[in-house]
Amino acid sequence: MATMTSLIGLINKIQRACTLLGDHGGQGMSLWEILPSVAVVGGQSSGKSSVLESVVGRDFLPRGSGIVTRRPLVLQLHKTESGTEYAEFLHAPKKRFTDFVAVRKEIADETDRITGKTKQISNIPIHLSIYSPNVVNLTLIDLPGLTKVAVEGQSETIVEDIENMVRTYVEKPNCIILAISPANQDIATSDAIKLARDVDPSGERTFGVLTKLDLMDKGTNAVDVLEGRAYRLQQPWVGIVNRSQADINKNVDMILARRKEREYFETSPDYGHLASRMGSEYLAKLLSEHLELVIRQRIPSIIALINKTIDELNAELDRIGRPIATDGGAQLYMILELCRAFDRVFKEHLDGGRPGGDRIFGVFDNQLPAALKKLPFDRYLSLKNVQKVVTEADGYQPHLIAPEQGYRRLIDGAISYFKGPAEASVDAVHYVLKELVRKSIAETQELKRFPSLQTDIATAANESLEKFRDESRKTVLRLVEMESSYLTADFFRKLNAEPEKNLNPSDKKKNAEPAKNPNQSGHTGDRLNESYLRRIGSNVNAYIAMVCDTLRNTIPKAVVYCQVKEAKRSLLTNFYAQVGSREKERLSAMLDEDPQLMERRIQIAKRLELYISSRDDIDAVCWK
Repeated sequence: MATMTSLIGLINKIQRACTLLGDHGGQGMSLWEILPSVAVVGGQSSGKSSVLESVVGRDFLPRGSGIVTRRPLVLQLHKTESGTEYAEFLHAPKKRFTDFVAVRKEIADETDRITGKTKQISNIPIHLSIYSPNVVNLTLIDLPGLTKVAVEGQSETIVEDIENMVRTYVEKPNCIILAISPANQDIATSDAIKLARDVDPSGERTFGVLTKLDLMDKGTNAVDVLEGRAYRLQQPWVGIVNRSQADINKNVDMILARRKEREYFETSPDYGHLASRMGSEYLAKLLSEHLELVIRQRIPSIIALINKTIDELNAELDRIGRPIATDGGAQLYMILELCRAFDRVFKEHLDGGRPGGDRIFGVFDNQLPAALKKLPFDRYLSLKNVQKVVTEADGYQPHLIAPEQGYRRLIDGAISYFKGPAEASVDAVHYVLKELVRKSIAETQELKRFPSLQTDIATAANESLEKFRDESRKTVLRLVEMESSYLTADFFRKLNAEPEKNLNPSDKKKNAEPAKNPNQSGHTGDRLNESYLRRIGSNVNAYIAMVCDTLRNTIPKAVVYCQVKEAKRSLLTNFYAQVGSREKERLSAMLDEDPQLMERRIQIAKRLELYISSRDDIDAVCWK
């Protein structure tokens, strides 16, 4: 018995701890959901409050006519070895009440704080703990009294509202129902019994309590009910004799009231044979013994739930990150590990493990060829412009055989058009890489808790990408300039060997009429004839086409080498060097977390500590 009594006390402490941490509901099954408690259910003026006060042995509940209990009162009784009786409220955890008149006033005031001084109800519970050597370890929930009609000042749905609130408690399989019915009313009309039958049809969770036995009409009694003949429950019925209104007005204490209750049953001709199983003291003992059985049955499921929740909490802590070390070396190591985690995600984007890297290929396969195709070579190599460039290149003395200076100027001018698409490719890849940096930071789970470090990494990565872009731009422009700096002579030699190759049919017809000496320059009265200019434009166009094919292949190589490979190889190299030289204070600032995340970790850690200590304590008590 001692072991189970201490186990009941432990369960009571765990329930209170769960309440303090807000772990008493929500999605899934919480520890609070599976721990047993006793819900006190009855109609208005059925004597619920008096029964509770009798079990506690203290006069502490508000009284009055009509609906007095307007919020659920979760009452946790903690048996102490000795010392002063006192009470504590969850909403005022640092205040200890030793005057139970003040407890009654605080319950009324706290009720009014939510519902106002009206007759409305609220499902927000008041949590009260009482510590006393005169109580059993128990959790009792005093619920608003069931009613049949709404009175003035109440909503029209008050009847349904109260019943729905009561049901949310008594429908839970861990809830023991204390169904309070006045003996001077027909048990068949009892609101408490009717509701208990709905949620607990077998009656295994329901304890029937008959109050006001001393107020029954003379010549009548409730023996048939108390002995289970009028309405059978699997649990026994218990009769209670509450303090009379005169006793309440005289402030008769609960110890004397209990003595008078015992004397009533012992001397009653109707209930004398049941005296040992009647009264508030017996009810408290009965509930405690039943709790022992329920707890013993539920220990495996309680331990299983605790272990499951511990695993879930540890997984959640791993996901959002464990607490940060205070040592500078450990902080530096943590920063570097977080950077490496980001770097892995970034490389996965580039290498195809995550989406995004394919956009770089799109720049080379779609954007660059499209830009090269749109270059205005048709306009640049028009007859008028070819004549203008060749003439200007000749100066005051026309060329003799072939306009070499004109060719070179035309080729230089045409090649300069390639700089635009080359730089555009560099910029396009740069913006893709910047976007991948942003996405990688967002997708690195380990970084989510450190907004300052996210900003630092983004800044450092973008600075590196800027440097890579500058180097890439210089490289692709060099590629273009190299094409201008040295022309491929063999290309033109082959053209001379096959002079008709690049002419269209009309040009060939014109040239065929008087066969000219291949060394003739093509001068006419207009200085340069049209056929001759077309041939020059055609030759230059063919050469530019060859250069275009070359750059279409070499620009992507340069961009990948200077930007993509460098980003994979050394995106955060400079950042690593900077971080390694920083003071501890600056490292701590980099690991400054989101306050909401810090608060969440603290709450998870507290819950984890609660569940681990609860499991260890239950094991220790069970195996004692």
